[in-house]
Amino acid sequence: MAQARFKMSRKGVGQLLRSDMIEAEMLRRAEVIKGVAIGISPVGHAAWDPHPGLYKESWHATSHKRGGRRRDRAVAVVWNSAPYARWVEYGTERVHAHHVLLRAAQAGGR
Repeated sequence: MAQARFKMSRKGVGQLLRSDMIEAEMLRRAEVIKGVAIGISPVGHAAWDPHPGLYKESWHATSHKRGGRRRDRAVAVVWNSAPYARWVEYGTERVHAHHVLLRAAQAGGR
């Protein structure tokens, strides 16, 4: 019976992790997460919210070839640019946390 051998090349693995194929897959996953986040984003009521729908419209997704802790792999980032996005995600003493990005990543990150 023949045995298969594998010799890992760190340079080759690094090239794979920074390849266009991996970056495209990371961006695809980020876009799925962004779509789920848009779908579950809370929208304020026009009566008391001066800008209803701003949070829902402020989702973005980008990718980079050099990311991670060591800048050695392709990554994608999903974020919300609304000025109050942090408080929607984590809540305040008066408003409960919605955890929109957390729930979107759990649901759509597969």
